[in-house]
Amino acid sequence: MKLPLQGITVVALEQAVAAPFATRQLADLGARVIKIERPGRGDFAREYDQRANGLSAYFVWVNRGKESVVLDLREAPDRALLDRMLARADVFIQNLGPGAAVRLGLAGGVLRAGHPRLITCDVSGYGSVGPYRDKKAYDLLVQCEAGLVSITGTPDSPARPGISIADIAGGMYAYSGILSALYERERTGEGSELSVSLFDALAEWMGQPYFAEAYGGVPLSRSGARHPTISPYGHYRCGDGALVFLSVQNDREWVALCEKVLEQPGLARDRRFADIPSRRAHDEELTSVIEDQFRLHTADDVLVLLEAAGIAHARLRTVAEFADHPQLAARDRWRDFETPVGPLRGLLPPVEVTGREAAMGAVPALGAHTAAIRAEFPEDGPDGDA
Repeated sequence: MKLPLQGITVVALEQAVAAPFATRQLADLGARVIKIERPGRGDFAREYDQRANGLSAYFVWVNRGKESVVLDLREAPDRALLDRMLARADVFIQNLGPGAAVRLGLAGGVLRAGHPRLITCDVSGYGSVGPYRDKKAYDLLVQCEAGLVSITGTPDSPARPGISIADIAGGMYAYSGILSALYERERTGEGSELSVSLFDALAEWMGQPYFAEAYGGVPLSRSGARHPTISPYGHYRCGDGALVFLSVQNDREWVALCEKVLEQPGLARDRRFADIPSRRAHDEELTSVIEDQFRLHTADDVLVLLEAAGIAHARLRTVAEFADHPQLAARDRWRDFETPVGPLRGLLPPVEVTGREAAMGAVPALGAHTAAIRAEFPEDGPDGDA
């Protein structure tokens, strides 16, 4: 069966993570994604590391299923080639530095004036206006400006989340915006001019902390791996030294934890732990009670008790343990895909469509498709200059 975006062509003047993450989702759904890279070293994400058998783990992650074309857009012939590609494209996405697309004549409004069916998407750090318009916007820096780092980490030290969450947020909003624009074009025949900033994307994800602090009257504090407003919700040490995570989010679960796991039914009526706010206010005392009981058991035994009591729980897995997760194996989620250094293993995209599977195309070598693209879009072709 055809994939949903088969027949859609995306031209991506992209780099780093945010825009490439968006276009990789489109490629997985069958879109043709032509990635424009600068001469020499290409997308600088290719050099972030060499941990994926000599390739950048970042680049491998977000560039599967694309065609790589090297163009120098300061040179008239290459700029003209890009114009010919855009004349046949459905989507153009770019995340160059502030003002670069405008200087190249690639602003969304300019392109759509000549190509009204084209969908354009600009991905920026902080948007096109305002005092931060021209600031460089690397992932951790956007996290800081959005307040995320202030509530992440321990009481003694802020911390960066372990993934590029601002880039991912921006990329996913670009992806969903493009999908909605494609749907709208089917009804109206008109493209759209989209813009997404990493700051706005992450600001949306900061909604719950904002409401909790703005209207709760008390600044949020960093709570490590514990939940900042719910207790018990976090990690607890067992008799073998291992950590078990659990979450209790209602009174029924609280009673079950007291009776079936902690073997202290009277604790459910303790006024210190009468409701979620009370339990959070006395979290240190509650932690001592829970860990005193857990010290009598190994982590495996505690997990059995929690499962039997219907209490949500988890193991603290390493990345290597995640890669061997039995749930992923049971659901056959891993696939091999091609790269310039041979096959690598990756996960299928999260959305499953019955009867169809994501494309999982190859990661391109720098400029691997340049010659083919030049032949496909010649100067004297239907969209050429002659």
